[in-house]
Amino acid sequence: MAPLLRQARRDELDTIIDWAAREGWNPGLADASAFWVADPNGFFVAEEEGTLAAALSVVRFGETYAFLGFYMAHPDFRGQGIGYALWHYGLSAVGERTVGLDGVVAQQENYARSGFVYSHANFRYGGEVTCAEPPGKELVEVAPVLVPAIIDYDERLSGVRRETFLKEWLKPSEVRLSFAYLRGTAVAGYGTIRACREGHKIGPLFADSDTTADLIFRKLVASTGGGLIYLDSPEPNSAARDLCARYNMIGVFETARMYRGPAPDMALPRIYGITTFELG
Repeated sequence: MAPLLRQARRDELDTIIDWAAREGWNPGLADASAFWVADPNGFFVAEEEGTLAAALSVVRFGETYAFLGFYMAHPDFRGQGIGYALWHYGLSAVGERTVGLDGVVAQQENYARSGFVYSHANFRYGGEVTCAEPPGKELVEVAPVLVPAIIDYDERLSGVRRETFLKEWLKPSEVRLSFAYLRGTAVAGYGTIRACREGHKIGPLFADSDTTADLIFRKLVASTGGGLIYLDSPEPNSAARDLCARYNMIGVFETARMYRGPAPDMALPRIYGITTFELG
Protein backbone atom coordinates (compact mmCIF):
# COMPACT_ATOMS: atom_id res chain seq x y z
CA MET A 1 0.00 0.00 0.00
CA ALA A 2 1.30 3.44 -0.92
CA PRO A 3 1.95 5.85 1.97
CA LEU A 4 -0.53 8.60 2.70
CA LEU A 5 1.01 11.95 1.74
CA ARG A 6 -0.61 14.99 3.33
CA GLN A 7 -0.11 18.34 5.02
CA ALA A 8 1.13 18.15 8.59
CA ARG A 9 -0.90 19.27 11.58
CA ARG A 10 0.50 21.82 14.02
CA ASP A 11 1.13 19.20 16.72
CA GLU A 12 3.03 17.08 14.20
CA LEU A 13 5.50 19.92 13.63
CA ASP A 14 6.65 19.39 17.22
CA THR A 15 7.37 15.75 16.35
CA ILE A 16 9.22 16.79 13.19
CA ILE A 17 11.40 19.17 15.20
CA ASP A 18 12.14 16.36 17.67
CA TRP A 19 13.31 14.24 14.72
CA ALA A 20 15.57 17.12 13.62
CA ALA A 21 17.07 17.26 17.11
CA ARG A 22 17.88 13.54 16.97
CA GLU A 23 19.58 14.14 13.62
CA GLY A 24 21.88 16.70 15.26
CA TRP A 25 20.36 19.90 13.85
CA ASN A 26 19.95 21.40 17.36
CA PRO A 27 16.67 23.30 16.80
CA GLY A 28 15.57 26.19 18.99
CA LEU A 29 13.32 25.59 21.95
CA ALA A 30 10.51 27.72 20.52
CA ASP A 31 11.08 27.46 16.77
CA ALA A 32 7.79 25.73 16.02
CA SER A 33 5.51 28.72 16.56
CA ALA A 34 7.43 31.04 14.21
CA PHE A 35 7.95 28.31 11.62
CA TRP A 36 4.25 27.45 11.60
CA VAL A 37 3.11 31.08 11.33
CA ALA A 38 5.42 31.56 8.32
CA ASP A 39 3.31 29.12 6.29
CA PRO A 40 0.86 26.72 7.99
CA ASN A 41 0.41 24.93 4.66
CA GLY A 42 4.14 24.41 4.14
CA PHE A 43 4.69 21.27 6.23
CA PHE A 44 4.15 17.74 4.95
CA VAL A 45 4.26 14.19 6.25
CA ALA A 46 4.08 10.68 4.89
CA GLU A 47 2.01 8.29 6.95
CA GLU A 48 2.19 4.49 7.00
CA GLU A 49 -0.75 2.78 8.70
CA GLY A 50 -1.22 5.70 11.07
CA THR A 51 2.50 6.15 11.84
CA LEU A 52 4.56 9.14 10.69
CA ALA A 53 7.19 7.81 8.30
CA ALA A 54 8.73 10.93 6.73
CA ALA A 55 8.61 14.71 6.88
CA LEU A 56 9.32 17.72 4.68
CA SER A 57 8.75 21.45 4.73
CA VAL A 58 8.49 23.76 1.74
CA VAL A 59 7.66 27.10 3.30
CA ARG A 60 6.44 29.82 0.96
CA PHE A 61 7.56 33.45 1.20
CA GLY A 62 5.30 35.32 -1.19
CA GLU A 63 4.47 34.32 -4.74
CA THR A 64 7.98 33.72 -6.07
CA TYR A 65 10.04 31.96 -3.38
CA ALA A 66 9.96 29.00 -1.00
CA PHE A 67 12.50 27.25 1.20
CA LEU A 68 12.77 23.50 1.67
CA GLY A 69 13.80 21.88 4.95
CA PHE A 70 13.09 19.10 7.46
CA TYR A 71 13.60 16.44 4.77
CA MET A 72 13.77 13.31 6.90
CA ALA A 73 12.48 9.76 7.10
CA HIS A 74 12.05 7.96 10.39
CA PRO A 75 14.77 5.28 10.74
CA ASP A 76 12.14 2.53 10.60
CA PHE A 77 11.01 3.66 7.14
CA ARG A 78 14.24 4.56 5.36
CA GLY A 79 15.25 3.02 2.06
CA GLN A 80 11.66 2.45 0.93
CA GLY A 81 11.20 5.49 -1.30
CA ILE A 82 8.73 7.11 1.10
CA GLY A 83 10.80 10.24 1.65
CA TYR A 84 11.38 10.62 -2.08
CA ALA A 85 7.65 10.41 -2.77
CA LEU A 86 7.04 13.11 -0.15
CA TRP A 87 9.81 15.24 -1.70
CA HIS A 88 7.92 15.40 -5.00
CA TYR A 89 4.60 15.91 -3.22
CA GLY A 90 5.90 18.90 -1.28
CA LEU A 91 7.66 20.49 -4.24
CA SER A 92 4.51 20.19 -6.35
CA ALA A 93 2.67 22.35 -3.81
CA VAL A 94 4.77 25.47 -4.47
CA GLY A 95 4.33 25.65 -8.22
CA GLU A 96 6.92 27.59 -10.19
CA ARG A 97 8.46 29.38 -7.23
CA THR A 98 12.21 29.39 -6.79
CA VAL A 99 13.03 26.91 -4.02
CA GLY A 100 16.11 27.14 -1.81
CA LEU A 101 17.57 24.55 0.54
CA ASP A 102 20.51 23.94 2.85
CA GLY A 103 21.31 20.33 2.18
CA VAL A 104 23.72 17.71 3.40
CA VAL A 105 26.81 18.05 1.23
CA ALA A 106 26.85 14.33 0.39
CA GLN A 107 23.35 14.63 -1.13
CA GLN A 108 24.19 17.40 -3.61
CA GLU A 109 23.99 15.07 -6.61
CA ASN A 110 20.55 13.85 -5.55
CA TYR A 111 19.28 17.41 -5.20
CA ALA A 112 20.80 18.29 -8.59
CA ARG A 113 18.69 15.57 -10.20
CA SER A 114 15.63 17.52 -9.06
CA GLY A 115 16.91 20.68 -10.72
CA PHE A 116 18.76 22.26 -7.78
CA VAL A 117 21.96 24.17 -8.54
CA TYR A 118 24.76 24.75 -6.03
CA SER A 119 25.20 28.35 -4.87
CA HIS A 120 27.61 28.31 -1.90
CA ALA A 121 28.43 26.60 1.37
CA ASN A 122 27.11 27.56 4.78
CA PHE A 123 29.12 26.57 7.85
CA ARG A 124 27.95 26.12 11.41
CA TYR A 125 30.50 27.44 13.91
CA GLY A 126 30.32 26.81 17.62
CA GLY A 127 32.22 27.39 20.85
CA GLU A 128 32.16 28.68 24.38
CA VAL A 129 31.88 32.46 24.15
CA THR A 130 31.70 35.18 26.79
CA CYS A 131 31.39 38.84 25.86
CA ALA A 132 31.22 42.07 27.81
CA GLU A 133 28.29 44.37 27.08
CA PRO A 134 29.35 46.63 24.17
CA PRO A 135 29.31 50.40 24.77
CA GLY A 136 27.04 52.92 23.11
CA LYS A 137 23.32 53.55 22.73
CA GLU A 138 22.94 52.49 19.11
CA LEU A 139 22.06 48.88 20.03
CA VAL A 140 18.45 48.56 21.15
CA GLU A 141 16.19 45.64 21.90
CA VAL A 142 13.73 45.14 19.06
CA ALA A 143 10.34 46.61 19.93
CA PRO A 144 7.16 46.43 17.80
CA VAL A 145 7.72 49.95 16.48
CA LEU A 146 10.99 48.80 14.85
CA VAL A 147 9.64 45.64 13.21
CA PRO A 148 8.44 47.21 9.91
CA ALA A 149 11.86 48.82 9.33
CA ILE A 150 13.64 45.56 10.15
CA ILE A 151 11.41 43.65 7.73
CA ASP A 152 12.38 46.10 4.97
CA TYR A 153 16.06 45.88 5.92
CA ASP A 154 15.92 42.09 5.99
CA GLU A 155 14.44 42.03 2.49
CA ARG A 156 17.25 44.20 1.14
CA LEU A 157 19.85 41.73 2.44
CA SER A 158 18.10 38.37 2.06
CA GLY A 159 16.42 39.14 -1.25
CA VAL A 160 13.16 37.73 0.13
CA ARG A 161 10.26 39.43 1.92
CA ARG A 162 9.68 37.46 5.13
CA GLU A 163 7.12 39.69 6.80
CA THR A 164 4.84 37.11 8.42
CA PHE A 165 7.71 35.01 9.70
CA LEU A 166 9.71 37.94 11.10
CA LYS A 167 6.74 39.43 12.93
CA GLU A 168 6.71 36.24 15.00
CA TRP A 169 10.48 35.63 15.08
CA LEU A 170 11.19 39.09 16.46
CA LYS A 171 8.77 38.83 19.37
CA PRO A 172 10.84 38.69 22.58
CA SER A 173 10.40 35.67 24.82
CA GLU A 174 12.23 33.82 27.57
CA VAL A 175 14.13 31.86 24.93
CA ARG A 176 14.53 34.32 22.03
CA LEU A 177 15.73 37.93 21.96
CA SER A 178 16.57 40.36 19.15
CA PHE A 179 18.58 43.58 18.95
CA ALA A 180 18.89 46.20 16.21
CA TYR A 181 21.71 48.63 15.53
CA LEU A 182 20.36 52.07 14.68
CA ARG A 183 22.20 54.78 12.83
CA GLY A 184 19.95 57.70 13.66
CA THR A 185 16.53 56.24 12.94
CA ALA A 186 17.74 53.85 10.21
CA VAL A 187 18.40 50.15 10.80
CA ALA A 188 22.05 49.31 10.07
CA GLY A 189 21.96 45.75 11.35
CA TYR A 190 20.06 43.32 13.52
CA GLY A 191 20.37 39.90 15.08
CA THR A 192 18.47 37.29 17.08
CA ILE A 193 19.70 34.82 19.67
CA ARG A 194 17.63 31.86 20.82
CA ALA A 195 17.99 29.02 23.27
CA CYS A 196 18.41 25.64 21.58
CA ARG A 197 18.47 22.02 22.70
CA GLU A 198 22.18 22.68 23.22
CA GLY A 199 23.44 26.18 23.95
CA HIS A 200 22.25 29.26 22.05
CA LYS A 201 22.17 29.98 18.34
CA ILE A 202 22.51 33.38 16.69
CA GLY A 203 20.51 33.91 13.52
CA PRO A 204 20.10 36.05 11.66
CA LEU A 205 23.12 38.30 12.05
CA PHE A 206 22.80 40.99 9.36
CA ALA A 207 24.88 44.18 9.38
CA ASP A 208 26.14 46.96 7.15
CA SER A 209 29.73 46.63 8.37
CA ASP A 210 32.10 44.23 10.12
CA THR A 211 32.24 46.52 13.14
CA THR A 212 28.45 46.62 13.42
CA ALA A 213 28.23 42.84 13.12
CA ASP A 214 30.76 42.46 15.92
CA LEU A 215 28.85 44.84 18.18
CA ILE A 216 25.55 43.02 17.58
CA PHE A 217 27.23 39.66 18.16
CA ARG A 218 28.65 40.85 21.47
CA LYS A 219 25.29 42.31 22.54
CA LEU A 220 23.50 39.05 21.75
CA VAL A 221 26.02 36.91 23.62
CA ALA A 222 26.09 39.27 26.61
CA SER A 223 22.29 39.13 26.83
CA THR A 224 22.51 35.41 27.64
CA GLY A 225 25.49 35.63 29.98
CA GLY A 226 27.60 33.67 27.50
CA GLY A 227 28.13 29.95 27.08
CA LEU A 228 27.93 27.61 24.11
CA ILE A 229 27.12 29.75 21.04
CA TYR A 230 26.45 28.68 17.45
CA LEU A 231 26.44 30.81 14.28
CA ASP A 232 25.59 29.59 10.76
CA SER A 233 27.62 31.69 8.31
CA PRO A 234 27.79 31.80 4.50
CA GLU A 235 31.23 30.73 3.29
CA PRO A 236 31.62 33.67 0.83
CA ASN A 237 31.61 36.14 3.73
CA SER A 238 35.24 35.99 4.90
CA ALA A 239 34.56 38.61 7.60
CA ALA A 240 32.03 36.23 9.17
CA ARG A 241 34.72 33.55 9.36
CA ASP A 242 37.05 36.10 10.95
CA LEU A 243 34.39 36.97 13.53
CA CYS A 244 34.03 33.31 14.48
CA ALA A 245 37.79 32.87 14.73
CA ARG A 246 38.05 35.96 16.92
CA TYR A 247 35.76 34.31 19.46
CA ASN A 248 37.37 30.86 19.12
CA MET A 249 34.37 29.31 17.42
CA ILE A 250 35.22 26.30 15.26
CA GLY A 251 33.47 24.68 12.32
CA VAL A 252 30.92 22.02 13.29
CA PHE A 253 29.48 21.04 9.91
CA GLU A 254 28.78 22.32 6.41
CA THR A 255 25.68 22.54 4.26
CA ALA A 256 25.21 23.17 0.55
CA ARG A 257 22.95 26.12 -0.29
CA MET A 258 21.20 25.22 -3.53
CA TYR A 259 18.35 26.69 -5.58
CA ARG A 260 15.85 25.40 -8.08
CA GLY A 261 15.13 28.48 -10.15
CA PRO A 262 16.68 31.97 -10.06
CA ALA A 263 18.49 32.56 -6.77
CA PRO A 264 17.41 35.57 -4.67
CA ASP A 265 19.71 38.56 -4.72
CA MET A 266 21.39 38.05 -1.33
CA ALA A 267 23.84 40.64 0.01
CA LEU A 268 26.24 37.96 1.26
CA PRO A 269 28.99 40.39 2.36
CA ARG A 270 26.48 41.78 4.88
CA ILE A 271 25.08 38.41 6.01
CA TYR A 272 27.22 37.18 8.89
CA GLY A 273 24.73 34.57 10.03
CA ILE A 274 21.74 33.09 8.25
CA THR A 275 18.46 32.77 10.13
CA THR A 276 17.96 28.99 10.15
CA PHE A 277 18.91 25.95 8.08
CA GLU A 278 15.22 24.98 8.03
CA LEU A 279 13.67 28.18 6.65
CA GLY A 280 16.70 29.91 5.17
